[in-house]
Amino acid sequence: MEHRREEETGLDGNSYNSDVEAEIISKKNQEEEKEGEEEMSVERIFESKPVPSWQEQLTVRAFFVSIVVGVLFSFIVMKLNLTTGIIPSLNISAGLLGFFFTTAWTKFLAKSGLLKQPFTRQENTVIQTCVVAISGIAFSGGFGSYLFGMSEVVAKESDDAESSHDYKNPAIGWIIGFLFIVSFLGLFSVLPLRKIMIIDFKLTYPSGTATAHLINSFHTPEGAKLAKKQVRLLGKFFSLSFLWSFFQWFFAAGDDCGFKVFPTFGLKAQENMFFFDFSATYIGVGMICPYIINISLLLGGILSWGIMWPLLQTKEGDWYSADLPPKSIKGLQGYKIFIAIAMILGDGLYNFFKVISQTLLGLYYHLCHKDAIPMVAVANGHSSPNSSPPSYNDKRRAEFFLKDQIPTKLSLGGYIAIAAISTATLPHIFPQLKWYYIAVMYIVAPVMAFCNAYGCGLTDWSLASTYGKLAIFTIGAWAGGAHGGVIAGLAACGVMMNIVSTASDLMQDFKTGYLTLASPRSMFVSQVIGTAMGCVIAPCVFWLFYKAFDDLGQDGSEYPAPFALVYRNMAILGVDGISSLPKNCFLLCCIFFAAAVIVNLVRDVVGKRRARFIPIPMAMAIPLYLGPYFAIDMCIGSLILFIWERMNKAKADAFGPAVASGLICGDGIWVLPSSILAIAGVKQPICMRFLSRATNVKVDQFLGS
Repeated sequence: MEHRREEETGLDGNSYNSDVEAEIISKKNQEEEKEGEEEMSVERIFESKPVPSWQEQLTVRAFFVSIVVGVLFSFIVMKLNLTTGIIPSLNISAGLLGFFFTTAWTKFLAKSGLLKQPFTRQENTVIQTCVVAISGIAFSGGFGSYLFGMSEVVAKESDDAESSHDYKNPAIGWIIGFLFIVSFLGLFSVLPLRKIMIIDFKLTYPSGTATAHLINSFHTPEGAKLAKKQVRLLGKFFSLSFLWSFFQWFFAAGDDCGFKVFPTFGLKAQENMFFFDFSATYIGVGMICPYIINISLLLGGILSWGIMWPLLQTKEGDWYSADLPPKSIKGLQGYKIFIAIAMILGDGLYNFFKVISQTLLGLYYHLCHKDAIPMVAVANGHSSPNSSPPSYNDKRRAEFFLKDQIPTKLSLGGYIAIAAISTATLPHIFPQLKWYYIAVMYIVAPVMAFCNAYGCGLTDWSLASTYGKLAIFTIGAWAGGAHGGVIAGLAACGVMMNIVSTASDLMQDFKTGYLTLASPRSMFVSQVIGTAMGCVIAPCVFWLFYKAFDDLGQDGSEYPAPFALVYRNMAILGVDGISSLPKNCFLLCCIFFAAAVIVNLVRDVVGKRRARFIPIPMAMAIPLYLGPYFAIDMCIGSLILFIWERMNKAKADAFGPAVASGLICGDGIWVLPSSILAIAGVKQPICMRFLSRATNVKVDQFLGS
């Protein structure tokens, strides 16, 4: 699930008074504002520091640090993928860790007398870009969704007889090959539009802008001191989280053992997935995610596992057969999965059309008001009579952004060449995905990539997963069940998701580079290198999980990979239609689809101030299948942050993300030693299990006999 933030789009036109007195006052105010802005100008602070060339920004130490942090984040993202699928923004963590490791490196070299190049904010931006590209592949690679959804394990979990033979088990060779084929197209698809998006249209890209402000602050004296304190706190909670995970490991010798099944609210509540599982990861995630996300998750869990599923269980023998296995999608499991899918699709399609409409309106505005865009005047070297004078920041940033051009021939040639190679090779990996399916996708992909990148610049929402779901339904239905439509749809989802995801990521990085004076060339090279690293690192991390945990992807296991089953059932629905649904399930799906659309519409109508009290349907849908246990963890994280903010808001704002990142990173990196122990055959020594008094008496009697 993508983290959401809404920002001002900046589409308001400028109005000018023709009255002479008003014009004089306006000019005076502009001069005063300009003087105040220059006093506070970021680029004035860094004016005395030379900006390194794009080659000097790409250092060996930058890529070494990127690999270290990228591997750490790949483990974290993979764990989140395979448990709940909720992945918070880790940009602050990446920035802090990148700054810490590189600063430590440079200090060591300086003491040794070997330091040849100081650590600059441009190099920091290169690290940030590379790390995000590496960990981005762990998400867009589909290891917890479409790619693992192709496996035999998930096919058995879906219990659909007609598509049970339509599977492709993971193998590290074809996964790496697939990712290398499809992950670079998005970079070349929007590369020629970087000036239009960043300078001409001046799109906000809130995440990229926030990352740039973070990096700029690190390289001021005050910001460096704060960063050191944040890193120390992150390290403390990293250690505590790691040691807590290590301690828990000793008591989890079976599937129903350990702190993760502690019956916090009683055994009956635990049966309905209401318990606190002592997960440091999701407490940290809860501290990062907005309050409304966490409340929406908990509300969805209460409505489903507390009310809906117990009611549907009373329909056993009427709406669905009582003889069905528990995991059959023709039974209660089908209602859980397909109602969740309906809510996800309702939310996703509403926001898809919302962002598309904003994109078209924004394009119309920018194309009709070209002369009102201040930075066009800077780029063309003359001033427009209807534009306000550009600030010193804007002038300096535009100068460096336009300095190192990337030839358009490179982007067009790269896209055509990779598309041709991909069209020829993908059918060998997935015989069900015909070459003409791929060709059609690559014809429309640049338009989709542009829409996603532009919409992300306006709203900070990347709809990569929504574009992927559209590909599942269209290509799956085109192929048909008799010709492997399930695998074809899932593979098409992977192609489309990777293209549109990397396209929006690249534009975010260009925005960050623009605000830190990092060269577009160094940004592009860093993104390409990071993507290539991710195409190797992410499959290796997934393979470690796949080999270490035999029950990976199974319901009730430590890593159930819920979205793998959701995506596979979407593909089945696209191929078979509503005939694959149990009785009255389609009616319920329509009701919840409509409810998701209506709730989103109400959220937009009432305004931001009131919308923060209305739950988000996408978040409510996730616990429908998984259960609310992780939502309880996340709400505890929210509660901790809420109390901290009430006690000292300044400290909570400054150090809250560092504490949350430490909790997430410590628990996440424990996966590596626990996987190695599992592969080596080292088992936990203790099983801590919780029984009712009556069951305990029977166990004692059995053992005593």
